[in-house]
Amino acid sequence: MEKQTIDISFLGGNTLDAAQNLLGKEIETVIDGIITSGFITEVEAYLGTLDRASHTYKGKITKKNAMMFEPYGHIYVYTMHGHSCMNFVTTTDKPEGILIRAVEPNVGQETMIDRRGRNKNLTDGPGKLTKALGINRNDHNGMDINNELLKVYEGKTPIEIEATKRIGIDNKEEAVDYLYRFIVKGNPHVSRFKGKIDKNNGWK
Repeated sequence: MEKQTIDISFLGGNTLDAAQNLLGKEIETVIDGIITSGFITEVEAYLGTLDRASHTYKGKITKKNAMMFEPYGHIYVYTMHGHSCMNFVTTTDKPEGILIRAVEPNVGQETMIDRRGRNKNLTDGPGKLTKALGINRNDHNGMDINNELLKVYEGKTPIEIEATKRIGIDNKEEAVDYLYRFIVKGNPHVSRFKGKIDKNNGWK
């Protein structure tokens, strides 16, 4: 039986809720006919014009961030330090989004290893997972979610979701302290993992 993609209408609501709802969902890509996938383990929410850490802070539209001002239903890919980072755009009327920071590898792990040139820490960071899944800004920025190249399926259910400060925004004043990063507690496939690995990687 063919898997059914998820209804992504929840991305049109509250971004913080949507970020937590994404945990456990399976992202699948089909690049050059090759399937790879992973279960989302870590996300960060960015709340638009009032969030100093957001690319859309103060509402200025640029060539780089223009996709964030479109309604939910597509991805916004930007580059940082030569790495592509993938966001799911949220809401219908605010330039908000969710950075997919990490996934737990599932299908096509050998391809992921080839793309990354290593067999450890394949997808525990936003630039790592895009490379492993074959996503880049030039080819995929603005692409619809649930098209022929990128699909999202129901996957696994976290036992516990942990909220923490976001990573890499040390100069963003009060936004530094927002608990807008969400992880599957006990899953080792997250950025800067510390602590004890759950016996089932934090899944029910």
